Amino acid sequence: MSKLILHNTLSNRTEPFISQDPDNVRMYVCGPTVYDLPHVGNARPAVVFDVLFRLLRHLYPKVTYIRNITDIDDKINNRAREIGISIRELTDETLKNYQNTMASLGLLSPTYEPRATDHIPDMISIVQKLLDKGHAYLAEKHVLFRVSSDPLYGKLSNRNTDEMIAGARVEVAPFKESPLDFVLWKPSSNNDPGYDSPWGYGRPGWHIECSAMSAKYLSNSFDIHGGGQDLIFPHHENEMAQSRCASGVAYMAKYWVHNGMLLVDGKKMSKSLGNIVTVNAALKEYDGNVLKYFILSTHYSKILDWTAGGLTQAKASYDRLINAVGEFEDTHEDSKFDEDDPIVSALCEDLNTSKALMLMIGLAKRIGQSSKFNEKSRLAGQLKAAMQIFGFSVINRNYALTKDKQEEINKLVSERVKARLLKQFQKSDEIRDALKQRFGVFIKDNQDGTTDWSLE
Repeated sequence: MSKLILHNTLSNRTEPFISQDPDNVRMYVCGPTVYDLPHVGNARPAVVFDVLFRLLRHLYPKVTYIRNITDIDDKINNRAREIGISIRELTDETLKNYQNTMASLGLLSPTYEPRATDHIPDMISIVQKLLDKGHAYLAEKHVLFRVSSDPLYGKLSNRNTDEMIAGARVEVAPFKESPLDFVLWKPSSNNDPGYDSPWGYGRPGWHIECSAMSAKYLSNSFDIHGGGQDLIFPHHENEMAQSRCASGVAYMAKYWVHNGMLLVDGKKMSKSLGNIVTVNAALKEYDGNVLKYFILSTHYSKILDWTAGGLTQAKASYDRLINAVGEFEDTHEDSKFDEDDPIVSALCEDLNTSKALMLMIGLAKRIGQSSKFNEKSRLAGQLKAAMQIFGFSVINRNYALTKDKQEEINKLVSERVKARLLKQFQKSDEIRDALKQRFGVFIKDNQDGTTDWSLE
């Protein structure tokens, strides 16, 4: 069995992955701030850590994956005022769009997707602990973390004091003891959302939400913390410091894994350049599988340049995979890996998706070159297994919707409706599973007793 290694930002080394609990691997990834449509930069960490989630589930019996939702933030407040709707309306609508968009990319839902506003009491509890231990102080109705109280501060980002001050992103308030001290709790005006606390009506700082939610769902010490490289400082540095000082656990996560930046035609995405590409816009031109293939064609730790040429190549490569398995959709060849399958081995090499995709293209080539049906079917089974661990669809839509296939699908759907009416629920479930396995058909049962189907 292949052994997983990951590059750990905390140690700045690539290390063997050893779970604290092999029966339940625990991973936390910073999710979106829900005030606008997700752009392709937001999609990159979601895609990368979805593949890591899938790989961990292949290697371990259980994986708990948390991706938080930031639904309280000044950007959210400003956007809600700008368009004239309530904050909750904005965050509900934006979160739903984010979840639907990620599903269009073929991503699994996390085990839990907690919202910050549902965990205010947990945040207040941590802030109070930090105050009680002398790691925080009150000033001008704010509660601030006292960075000088934490001798390990700066360990994650490996920066000296001057670099950290320069990268803190915020103006230095006059009431701070040190420019590095950061907000745990701040006052709210009557026009902004807020919550009652021991320090007055207010709302949490950005960093405290991740400390609260990771501790609640994964405990004070867990396996993997993920996110973009832009979050290393100050967000993850601050998050780790406050968690450490509140709980007494030196490092809240054993492995810190960060994906690289995404550029558009060699330039950073920004409103001023007018080059922000939303995932919804990209999906109008390309299938979600193609977008995912493109994102994974570059190693997660490297800069990814979003270009038309790269997307065209990704489409050609994905089409090659789907065409290679197309004629074997009806075969019952097992889609599984050998213990030391080279594709799994590549993924275990610090999630080397680019190498794994090249190996999959090699499998597609071998399928095309072989003249023996049994060998082609066996190789197609291996390729389908590889595509499934990536979350790619293994259904060739152009191949799947022939007239004969539609008739067979409709016949099975009718049999399933009849089985449900007769309360033969085991038979109904078996037909549903067969439709999904053989044709990639998703079943939707309606309230009036009818059933619709669509391709995944």
